[in-house]
Amino acid sequence: MVVELWSNLGPWGWWIVGMILLVLELLVPGVFLIWIGAAAVVLGALSLALWDSAFWGWHVQLLLFAVLSVLFAVVGRRIYNGKRTTSDEPWLNRRGESLIGRTATLSEPIQEGRGRIRLDDTMWSVMGPDLPVGSRVRVVASSGRDLTVEPVVR
Repeated sequence: MVVELWSNLGPWGWWIVGMILLVLELLVPGVFLIWIGAAAVVLGALSLALWDSAFWGWHVQLLLFAVLSVLFAVVGRRIYNGKRTTSDEPWLNRRGESLIGRTATLSEPIQEGRGRIRLDDTMWSVMGPDLPVGSRVRVVASSGRDLTVEPVVR
């Protein structure tokens, strides 16, 4: 039944499938169905020209559809990922990294490589060489919630 319907639609079947996939992309956004829909539309255009050819069977069409879908998805992903815009808030959600280069005074001594500092309104756990309370330190790295510090040389 499906094969008969597909045969009756002729080359317009790919156009219909392509348009359905493009509409589904609007309803279920994810920037994926657009590439498969574009492959179906291109295959529809090819089918208009090649429908009466002896080699243009369903197996050739499905194979070409699979190849075009993968090709369009790969190319589309590269184009889409290449359009990264610079943010006006580059440190948003990367607070620890935004503290690199800042100096602070130790609130708790660094003993056995661990201590605490206060920066702005937050107490931060720090790692570094053993130092007494009140020592000035500079943040040199961030890993998760821990900051790595080194003593400030005056």
